[in-house]
Amino acid sequence: MEELKFLDDQGVGNALICRAEKFRKEYPVQEAVRGRVIRPSIPFYGREILEMAMAAVLEGSNLLLSGAKATGKNILAENLAWIFGRPVYNISFNVNTDSSSLIGTDTFRENEVQLRKGSVYRCAEEGGFGILDEINMAKNDAASVLHATLDHRRIIDVPGYEKIDLHPATRFIGTMNYGYAGTRELNEALVSRFLVIDMPALTEENLRRVLLHDFPDLKDEALEAFCGLFLDLQLKAQNSEISTKAMDLRGLLAALGAVRVGLSPWQAVQMGITNKAFDIFEREIVSDMVMTRIPEEWTKEQVF
Repeated sequence: MEELKFLDDQGVGNALICRAEKFRKEYPVQEAVRGRVIRPSIPFYGREILEMAMAAVLEGSNLLLSGAKATGKNILAENLAWIFGRPVYNISFNVNTDSSSLIGTDTFRENEVQLRKGSVYRCAEEGGFGILDEINMAKNDAASVLHATLDHRRIIDVPGYEKIDLHPATRFIGTMNYGYAGTRELNEALVSRFLVIDMPALTEENLRRVLLHDFPDLKDEALEAFCGLFLDLQLKAQNSEISTKAMDLRGLLAALGAVRVGLSPWQAVQMGITNKAFDIFEREIVSDMVMTRIPEEWTKEQVF
Protein backbone atom coordinates (compact mmCIF):
# COMPACT_ATOMS: atom_id res chain seq x y z
CA MET A 1 0.00 0.00 0.00
CA GLU A 2 1.51 3.33 -1.11
CA GLU A 3 0.30 5.12 2.03
CA LEU A 4 2.46 2.81 4.20
CA LYS A 5 5.55 2.85 1.97
CA PHE A 6 7.50 4.89 4.54
CA LEU A 7 7.26 1.88 6.88
CA ASP A 8 8.72 -0.45 4.29
CA ASP A 9 11.48 2.08 3.53
CA GLN A 10 12.56 1.96 7.19
CA GLY A 11 12.59 -1.83 7.32
CA VAL A 12 9.52 -2.27 9.53
CA GLY A 13 8.56 -5.96 9.70
CA ASN A 14 6.37 -7.06 6.81
CA ALA A 15 4.07 -9.01 9.14
CA LEU A 16 3.23 -5.81 11.04
CA ILE A 17 2.57 -3.87 7.83
CA CYS A 18 0.29 -6.62 6.53
CA ARG A 19 -1.66 -6.68 9.78
CA ALA A 20 -2.01 -2.88 9.69
CA GLU A 21 -3.45 -3.13 6.17
CA LYS A 22 -5.84 -5.84 7.36
CA PHE A 23 -6.88 -3.60 10.30
CA ARG A 24 -7.71 -0.76 7.89
CA LYS A 25 -9.91 -3.04 5.78
CA GLU A 26 -11.60 -4.65 8.77
CA TYR A 27 -12.63 -1.31 10.29
CA PRO A 28 -13.68 1.14 7.54
CA VAL A 29 -14.16 4.74 8.62
CA GLN A 30 -17.64 6.26 8.70
CA GLU A 31 -18.15 8.87 6.00
CA ALA A 32 -19.16 11.49 8.59
CA VAL A 33 -15.71 11.42 10.24
CA ARG A 34 -13.53 10.74 7.20
CA GLY A 35 -12.23 14.31 7.43
CA ARG A 36 -10.55 13.39 10.71
CA VAL A 37 -8.29 10.83 9.02
CA ILE A 38 -5.33 13.14 8.50
CA ARG A 39 -2.03 12.43 6.78
CA PRO A 40 0.79 13.65 9.06
CA SER A 41 2.92 16.52 7.81
CA ILE A 42 6.08 14.53 8.70
CA PRO A 43 6.56 10.74 8.74
CA PHE A 44 7.89 9.33 12.00
CA TYR A 45 11.43 8.00 11.63
CA GLY A 46 12.55 5.20 13.94
CA ARG A 47 12.00 1.54 13.03
CA GLU A 48 12.16 0.04 16.53
CA ILE A 49 9.75 2.57 18.03
CA LEU A 50 7.33 2.13 15.12
CA GLU A 51 7.37 -1.64 15.49
CA MET A 52 6.77 -1.45 19.26
CA ALA A 53 3.92 1.02 18.83
CA MET A 54 2.25 -0.90 15.98
CA ALA A 55 2.45 -4.17 17.91
CA ALA A 56 0.81 -2.52 20.93
CA VAL A 57 -2.07 -1.16 18.81
CA LEU A 58 -2.60 -4.50 17.07
CA GLU A 59 -2.61 -6.27 20.42
CA GLY A 60 -5.44 -3.97 21.54
CA SER A 61 -3.48 -1.91 24.07
CA ASN A 62 -3.39 1.81 24.70
CA LEU A 63 -0.03 3.57 24.51
CA LEU A 64 1.74 6.07 26.75
CA LEU A 65 4.60 7.96 25.09
CA SER A 66 6.98 9.56 27.56
CA GLY A 67 10.13 11.49 26.83
CA ALA A 68 11.83 14.83 26.60
CA LYS A 69 10.88 17.69 24.32
CA ALA A 70 11.43 17.20 20.57
CA THR A 71 11.42 13.40 20.67
CA GLY A 72 8.43 13.14 18.31
CA LYS A 73 5.70 11.97 20.68
CA ASN A 74 2.84 13.75 18.92
CA ILE A 75 4.26 12.99 15.48
CA LEU A 76 4.32 9.28 16.36
CA ALA A 77 0.74 9.43 17.66
CA GLU A 78 -0.47 11.10 14.44
CA ASN A 79 1.47 8.60 12.33
CA LEU A 80 -0.10 5.67 14.17
CA ALA A 81 -3.58 7.01 13.47
CA TRP A 82 -2.64 7.34 9.79
CA ILE A 83 -1.05 3.87 9.62
CA PHE A 84 -4.25 2.30 10.93
CA GLY A 85 -6.54 4.67 9.01
CA ARG A 86 -8.37 6.04 12.04
CA PRO A 87 -9.98 9.43 12.74
CA VAL A 88 -7.98 11.53 15.21
CA TYR A 89 -9.33 13.19 18.35
CA ASN A 90 -6.90 15.50 20.13
CA ILE A 91 -7.58 15.94 23.84
CA SER A 92 -5.21 18.45 25.46
CA PHE A 93 -5.13 18.26 29.24
CA ASN A 94 -4.76 21.32 31.43
CA VAL A 95 -5.69 22.40 34.95
CA ASN A 96 -9.26 23.11 33.83
CA THR A 97 -9.91 19.77 32.11
CA ASP A 98 -12.59 17.83 33.98
CA SER A 99 -14.78 14.79 33.32
CA SER A 100 -17.41 16.81 31.45
CA SER A 101 -14.73 18.13 29.07
CA LEU A 102 -13.93 14.54 28.10
CA ILE A 103 -17.30 12.81 28.08
CA GLY A 104 -19.75 15.65 27.49
CA THR A 105 -22.28 17.87 29.22
CA ASP A 106 -26.04 18.24 29.27
CA THR A 107 -27.41 20.83 26.89
CA PHE A 108 -30.96 21.93 26.02
CA ARG A 109 -31.70 21.23 22.38
CA GLU A 110 -34.94 20.64 20.45
CA ASN A 111 -36.98 21.22 23.62
CA GLU A 112 -35.23 18.49 25.59
CA VAL A 113 -32.09 17.85 27.58
CA GLN A 114 -29.48 16.07 25.45
CA LEU A 115 -25.87 15.07 25.92
CA ARG A 116 -23.39 17.19 23.99
CA LYS A 117 -20.74 14.56 23.43
CA GLY A 118 -17.13 15.25 24.36
CA SER A 119 -14.04 14.15 22.46
CA VAL A 120 -13.51 10.90 24.37
CA TYR A 121 -17.17 9.90 23.88
CA ARG A 122 -17.04 10.58 20.12
CA CYS A 123 -13.69 8.83 19.78
CA ALA A 124 -15.10 5.77 21.56
CA GLU A 125 -18.18 5.66 19.33
CA GLU A 126 -16.43 6.20 16.03
CA GLY A 127 -13.39 3.96 16.46
CA GLY A 128 -10.98 6.85 16.61
CA PHE A 129 -7.50 7.23 18.00
CA GLY A 130 -7.65 9.63 20.94
CA ILE A 131 -4.41 11.53 21.56
CA LEU A 132 -4.33 12.43 25.27
CA ASP A 133 -1.79 15.24 25.13
CA GLU A 134 0.17 16.03 28.33
CA ILE A 135 -1.85 13.46 30.25
CA ASN A 136 0.25 14.09 33.37
CA MET A 137 -1.50 17.46 33.70
CA ALA A 138 -4.85 15.72 34.21
CA LYS A 139 -6.69 16.32 37.47
CA ASN A 140 -7.96 13.30 39.43
CA ASP A 141 -11.52 14.07 38.32
CA ALA A 142 -10.56 13.78 34.65
CA ALA A 143 -8.19 10.82 35.03
CA SER A 144 -10.66 8.71 37.04
CA VAL A 145 -13.19 8.92 34.21
CA LEU A 146 -10.70 7.19 31.92
CA HIS A 147 -10.15 4.11 34.10
CA ALA A 148 -13.06 2.03 32.77
CA THR A 149 -12.42 3.35 29.27
CA LEU A 150 -8.78 2.34 29.17
CA ASP A 151 -8.87 -1.05 30.90
CA HIS A 152 -10.36 -4.41 29.88
CA ARG A 153 -13.94 -3.12 30.38
CA ARG A 154 -13.63 -0.66 27.48
CA ILE A 155 -16.80 1.21 28.39
CA ILE A 156 -17.95 4.75 29.12
CA ASP A 157 -20.64 4.98 31.77
CA VAL A 158 -22.28 8.42 31.70
CA PRO A 159 -24.52 9.12 34.73
CA GLY A 160 -28.11 9.57 33.57
CA TYR A 161 -27.44 7.96 30.18
CA GLU A 162 -26.81 4.44 28.97
CA LYS A 163 -23.26 3.14 29.04
CA ILE A 164 -21.54 2.69 25.71
CA ASP A 165 -19.01 0.07 24.65
CA LEU A 166 -15.92 1.26 22.84
CA HIS A 167 -15.68 0.60 19.12
CA PRO A 168 -13.19 -2.30 18.63
CA ALA A 169 -10.81 -0.02 16.69
CA THR A 170 -10.67 2.67 19.38
CA ARG A 171 -7.26 3.28 20.95
CA PHE A 172 -5.93 5.99 23.24
CA ILE A 173 -2.39 7.35 23.02
CA GLY A 174 -1.16 9.45 25.93
CA THR A 175 1.84 11.77 25.72
CA MET A 176 3.74 13.19 28.66
CA ASN A 177 6.79 15.35 29.25
CA TYR A 178 8.22 15.54 32.74
CA GLY A 179 9.40 18.92 33.91
CA TYR A 180 6.78 21.16 32.33
CA ALA A 181 4.97 23.53 34.69
CA GLY A 182 1.79 21.96 36.05
CA THR A 183 2.81 18.34 35.42
CA ARG A 184 2.95 15.67 38.09
CA GLU A 185 3.47 11.95 38.66
CA LEU A 186 0.82 9.80 37.02
CA ASN A 187 -1.43 7.72 39.24
CA GLU A 188 -0.22 4.09 39.30
CA ALA A 189 -3.69 2.82 38.43
CA LEU A 190 -3.73 4.99 35.31
CA VAL A 191 -0.22 4.00 34.18
CA SER A 192 -1.13 0.30 34.49
CA ARG A 193 -3.70 0.78 31.72
CA PHE A 194 -1.04 1.65 29.14
CA LEU A 195 1.95 0.08 27.47
CA VAL A 196 4.73 2.65 27.84
CA ILE A 197 7.33 3.69 25.28
CA ASP A 198 10.20 5.88 26.48
CA MET A 199 10.97 8.02 23.44
CA PRO A 200 14.70 8.31 22.64
CA ALA A 201 16.43 11.59 21.81
CA LEU A 202 16.44 12.60 18.14
CA THR A 203 19.45 11.14 16.30
CA GLU A 204 21.44 12.94 13.62
CA GLU A 205 20.24 10.48 10.96
CA ASN A 206 16.57 11.00 11.78
CA LEU A 207 17.00 14.77 12.11
CA ARG A 208 18.46 14.86 8.61
CA ARG A 209 15.48 12.88 7.34
CA VAL A 210 13.05 15.32 8.95
CA LEU A 211 14.78 18.41 7.52
CA LEU A 212 15.10 16.91 4.04
CA HIS A 213 11.46 15.80 4.08
CA ASP A 214 10.30 19.41 4.44
CA PHE A 215 13.21 21.01 2.57
CA PRO A 216 14.52 18.59 -0.09
CA ASP A 217 16.42 21.45 -1.78
CA LEU A 218 18.51 22.18 1.35
CA LYS A 219 22.20 22.43 0.47
CA ASP A 220 24.63 20.01 2.11
CA GLU A 221 26.54 22.68 4.02
CA ALA A 222 23.34 24.22 5.37
CA LEU A 223 21.96 20.80 6.30
CA GLU A 224 25.16 20.12 8.26
CA ALA A 225 24.94 23.50 9.99
CA PHE A 226 21.27 23.34 11.02
CA CYS A 227 21.54 19.70 12.14
CA GLY A 228 24.66 20.53 14.12
CA LEU A 229 22.97 23.48 15.80
CA PHE A 230 19.99 21.44 16.96
CA LEU A 231 22.16 18.57 18.19
CA ASP A 232 24.39 21.05 20.08
CA LEU A 233 21.31 22.49 21.78
CA GLN A 234 20.02 19.00 22.57
CA LEU A 235 23.33 18.03 24.21
CA LYS A 236 23.46 21.25 26.27
CA ALA A 237 19.87 20.67 27.43
CA GLN A 238 20.61 17.04 28.36
CA ASN A 239 23.56 18.25 30.44
CA SER A 240 21.33 20.88 32.11
CA GLU A 241 23.52 23.71 30.83
CA ILE A 242 20.49 25.34 29.23
CA SER A 243 16.73 24.78 29.44
CA THR A 244 14.82 23.07 26.64
CA LYS A 245 13.15 26.33 25.51
CA ALA A 246 15.60 26.93 22.65
CA MET A 247 15.75 23.24 21.71
CA ASP A 248 12.73 23.65 19.49
CA LEU A 249 12.42 21.51 16.36
CA ARG A 250 9.26 23.32 15.28
CA GLY A 251 11.19 26.58 15.63
CA LEU A 252 14.06 25.23 13.52
CA LEU A 253 11.68 24.14 10.75
CA ALA A 254 9.86 27.48 10.89
CA ALA A 255 13.22 29.30 10.64
CA LEU A 256 14.12 27.33 7.51
CA GLY A 257 10.71 28.18 6.08
CA ALA A 258 11.38 31.88 6.71
CA VAL A 259 14.75 31.59 4.94
CA ARG A 260 13.08 30.00 1.94
CA VAL A 261 10.78 33.02 1.54
CA GLY A 262 13.71 35.44 1.69
CA LEU A 263 14.75 36.16 5.30
CA SER A 264 18.44 35.91 6.16
CA PRO A 265 19.37 32.68 8.00
CA TRP A 266 20.72 34.64 10.97
CA GLN A 267 17.48 36.59 11.44
CA ALA A 268 15.37 33.48 10.96
CA VAL A 269 17.31 31.53 13.59
CA GLN A 270 17.00 34.45 16.01
CA MET A 271 13.21 34.15 15.81
CA GLY A 272 13.01 30.36 15.67
CA ILE A 273 15.68 29.44 18.23
CA THR A 274 17.61 32.18 20.05
CA ASN A 275 14.69 34.33 21.19
CA LYS A 276 12.95 31.28 22.71
CA ALA A 277 15.46 31.57 25.58
CA PHE A 278 14.00 34.44 27.60
CA ASP A 279 16.67 34.41 30.31
CA ILE A 280 19.37 36.84 29.22
CA PHE A 281 22.29 34.62 30.27
CA GLU A 282 20.83 31.57 28.59
CA ARG A 283 20.16 33.60 25.46
CA GLU A 284 23.83 34.59 25.31
CA ILE A 285 24.86 30.92 25.46
CA VAL A 286 22.41 30.01 22.70
CA SER A 287 23.49 33.00 20.60
CA ASP A 288 27.14 31.90 20.84
CA MET A 289 26.15 28.40 19.71
CA VAL A 290 24.26 29.84 16.76
CA MET A 291 27.27 31.95 15.75
CA THR A 292 29.48 28.86 15.54
CA ARG A 293 27.07 27.20 13.11
CA ILE A 294 25.20 29.91 11.17
CA PRO A 295 27.42 32.77 9.86
CA GLU A 296 25.78 36.20 9.99
CA GLU A 297 26.75 36.89 6.38
CA TRP A 298 24.86 33.87 5.05
CA THR A 299 22.03 34.57 2.61
CA LYS A 300 19.23 32.42 1.24
CA GLU A 301 21.57 31.25 -1.55
CA GLN A 302 23.87 29.55 0.99
CA VAL A 303 20.93 27.54 2.35
CA PHE A 304 18.81 26.70 -0.71
